Amino acid sequence: MEVLLHTLSNGLRLVHKPTANGQVAHLGITINAGSRDEGPDEQGLAHFIEHCLFKGTKRRKAYHILSRMDSVGAELNAYTTKEETVIYASFLNTHFQRAMEVVSDIVCHSTFPEKELAKERDVIIDEIMSYQDSPAELIFDDFEELLYGQHPLGRNILGTRESVAGLKRSHILHFLKRRYHTAEMVLSSVGHIDFRKIVRWAERYFGDLQPGEADTPRLPISEVHLERREAELDTFQAHLMIGGTAPDIHSPLRSAAVLMNNYLGGPAMNSRLNMNIRERHGIAYNIESAYTPYSDTGVLSIYLGTDKRLLARSEKLVHKELSALRQKKLSPTTLHRAKEQLKGQLALASEGGANLMQALGKSLLNHGRIDTTEEILKEIDSITPMQVLEVANSCFEEGKMGVLVYR
Repeated sequence: MEVLLHTLSNGLRLVHKPTANGQVAHLGITINAGSRDEGPDEQGLAHFIEHCLFKGTKRRKAYHILSRMDSVGAELNAYTTKEETVIYASFLNTHFQRAMEVVSDIVCHSTFPEKELAKERDVIIDEIMSYQDSPAELIFDDFEELLYGQHPLGRNILGTRESVAGLKRSHILHFLKRRYHTAEMVLSSVGHIDFRKIVRWAERYFGDLQPGEADTPRLPISEVHLERREAELDTFQAHLMIGGTAPDIHSPLRSAAVLMNNYLGGPAMNSRLNMNIRERHGIAYNIESAYTPYSDTGVLSIYLGTDKRLLARSEKLVHKELSALRQKKLSPTTLHRAKEQLKGQLALASEGGANLMQALGKSLLNHGRIDTTEEILKEIDSITPMQVLEVANSCFEEGKMGVLVYR
């Protein structure tokens, strides 16, 4: 996979994947700033900033920001995770410069007008309430709260109604000063465009970003709570999550964790959980596993929703699958099939330009490099049965898993 790299005079890194043809291009900026970086009185701030970046700049009001891209049929959006904020756009190649200028305007020149902040607080509080009406989504954040407690990783990205209501413009400006530095950002793009133009435009539009690194280190993980917690909710289904900590994003076992998660409960219909619990027993319409690596820890968990009368049986069947993973190495044939499936899924995902653009940004931000397709495939091929067994026993140690139940 050919990629082009450049570092601007202020330290902002660029990565571009040229395409031979095609009319659509993608551009985004990945910022090493998420809800984990919030202080005790700032819960929900990183997500609040993501919303408010679109509410006015020195040159544009909110309407003009959105119309600038909507008027040419482009998409402009953003999202926040616990460790990242991403602002991105997809558009026709002919509008590449327009997209870069708009993205730079909201990242570099947002003014956060008080009137717009007041409206956006109400919007996010509505989002929080909507989220609380969806237990199948809420349980993922509540599970991490169970594991990490009051540590920033345990807090909901959206914040709480009370915390969001208390966020002020001064909080925003202080957070930007702490985290929005060029060493904490990567500008990534995919498309049929001359890279020399991208570099020239980036210097013009992002050149006034403040150079340097974040001035506040992240709070390390000191303890993890692996316990069982149950809550009574007024729902038709029961919801269950089981899991534990997993390899972090820099761990040599990360690839083994990705493969094991995919084999156990990934998107394919032939995953172990889907075949042995949904298909064979017909007792869980939605069952999946998820692996979320962070910079110094990770979470590997299993989620299912089922009839309340079948909850105990479902949980027993999940533990049966986990016991098999812990006690017996994958056979050479099974491991080979799991590798081929993962490689195929990664290849399909890389065909989506927006996904590839974001993956490039995150890879350069987190690892300082972009692995070639050959290197990625080689790493998958090098995964051993013992590595998968080690990950299974580390994440799903019997009697030392977190369990969260909504009844």
